Amino acid sequence: MNLAMLLAHPWFGTWTAAVIVVLVALLAHRLGGVLLLRITRSAPVPNAIVKKARAPSKAVLLLLALQAVWQAAPGELHWIDTVQHLNGVLLIAATTWLVARIIAGFAQGVLDQHPVDVEDNMGARRIHTQTRVLSRIAITLAVVMGAAMLLMTFPGARQVGASLLASAGVVGLIAGFAAKPVFSNIIAGLQLALTQPIRLDDVLIVEGEWGRVEEITGAYVVLRIWDDRRLIIPLQYFIEKPFQNWTRSNAHLTGSVFLYVDYGMPLAPLRQELERIVRAAPEWDQRFFNLVVTDAMERTMQIRVLCTAASSGLAWDLRCVVREGLIDFMQREYPQFLPRLRIEDNNDGPRRTTPG
Repeated sequence: MNLAMLLAHPWFGTWTAAVIVVLVALLAHRLGGVLLLRITRSAPVPNAIVKKARAPSKAVLLLLALQAVWQAAPGELHWIDTVQHLNGVLLIAATTWLVARIIAGFAQGVLDQHPVDVEDNMGARRIHTQTRVLSRIAITLAVVMGAAMLLMTFPGARQVGASLLASAGVVGLIAGFAAKPVFSNIIAGLQLALTQPIRLDDVLIVEGEWGRVEEITGAYVVLRIWDDRRLIIPLQYFIEKPFQNWTRSNAHLTGSVFLYVDYGMPLAPLRQELERIVRAAPEWDQRFFNLVVTDAMERTMQIRVLCTAASSGLAWDLRCVVREGLIDFMQREYPQFLPRLRIEDNNDGPRRTTPG
């Protein structure tokens, strides 16, 4: 009796068809996934897309199959309209998820082809920056479009939209002000991705802080400062304000060291000692170094040393090595010409201070 009642139930045929199409969809997804993974094994970008899209593609395939069953079901079935609408809402959400994962998979495949853990990673950092920023913008747009399509399936949401359009003057102004930071970040992100004033792992001086670009999101940039602090900077900052980029065109830098010595200090021994120090330093990239007098003050003369290194970190270390080496050399060989105040007692007049 129970079996007869079940067979006679209006939903029996529809539910049976739903179970069958779900099993077929799962089998098709399983076989299709294995086949696609094998086909794309030698292609990093498609392979990454297939891996990222496995879960959402299963959801989309199942919901598409079920939607076909609900659409083919008799219109007089109780709650069939609600089931169709709920399935449509879930299908839009799953499709949005699938599009976002496809974008993320494409970006991951591109990043995997351009590793940054190599000696000359300038091109790779440029590609990483563009790919990360553009992919996040694309995912954000996909989510916004998916949310808009989802809301349009609800009659109440359409009525709210129509009433908002009727008062578009005030509401549009308020919405414009409210959305300004979002659109500013999107536009700034596009500008950063296309013009590349900064890239991942670039060395920047921002607000007096030295650090490396650790992450670029759709709203801000994370700068890892030398002491492991993190400086969070809005994207608009890099469009509207000046900052220093030490690795804009290449990672090579020229470091400077300033010394203040007495006028009696001979320069030739200093130049010889500088050459010995620089050539012995592994941080030097063998491009350039020199020593010149750049200023003459009342008591001392200013000596500037320039030396080059392959990166900002090496340049900092090289400057410290040169500074310490020259000071140690003067302390050992020419201590009398270090900056000091010397007081001479003249018999014919009062005491006076002179550089010593």
